[in-house]
Amino acid sequence: MVESSIQNSRSAVLNHGVTWILRHWLLVINVMMGIYVVTPFFAPIFMKDGLTSQANLIYLIYSTQCHQLPERSYFLFGQNITYSLNDINAVRGSQDVLTLRQFNGNPQMGYKIAWSDRMISLYTCIWIGGLIYALLRRRFWVPSLIVTAILLTPILLDGGTHFISDIQGFGQGFRDTNDWLRALTGGTFSSYFYAGDGLWSFNSVMRMWTGALAGLALAWTIYPRIDGFFGGQKQ
Repeated sequence: MVESSIQNSRSAVLNHGVTWILRHWLLVINVMMGIYVVTPFFAPIFMKDGLTSQANLIYLIYSTQCHQLPERSYFLFGQNITYSLNDINAVRGSQDVLTLRQFNGNPQMGYKIAWSDRMISLYTCIWIGGLIYALLRRRFWVPSLIVTAILLTPILLDGGTHFISDIQGFGQGFRDTNDWLRALTGGTFSSYFYAGDGLWSFNSVMRMWTGALAGLALAWTIYPRIDGFFGGQKQ
């Protein structure tokens, strides 16, 4: 009798918990996404404070989702927020992809965030998109998958051309020099804008805005459909 009462009580608690999560799924996802987005920033904080084991654990976990190339990452607590491949090679001494990925920084240069600049834009905007949806969910219409595909095209093109360029070797590909863009624009902008991956260079700007666009597009596509599945919004 007592055991049955305990089991019924546990079952009631479990059912109540599941019901609450299903009813507040957007809150749960937004909180989880917030933790997911903020955690990579703790890696450089931990490195600065000498907590290398904790920092390396974050780097390891997020390395499964990101290349973590230092020339395409932001650094905290150092002289600059970004560094060129030449700056990193002067310290690291190799352009091998695995060697580059393992470079997390040093006291002079600071320490890199555990995500690349594109990943920061992408996932931060998925999170922001979720927060916007929480405020305006009744005003959202569900975009077609064709609209979503169009909005994801820029990140596919930018990421794809980066990948092809990297096959030629880091610092040697057509996306490293962007001579094609220089020719198209008649060299209107500075050499800094065309070449490399420094902050506000062409490559940097493209990774930021395509990541942001893709993040917002994914949030716009996915959240209304989840809402419709749970009966919160008709599709």
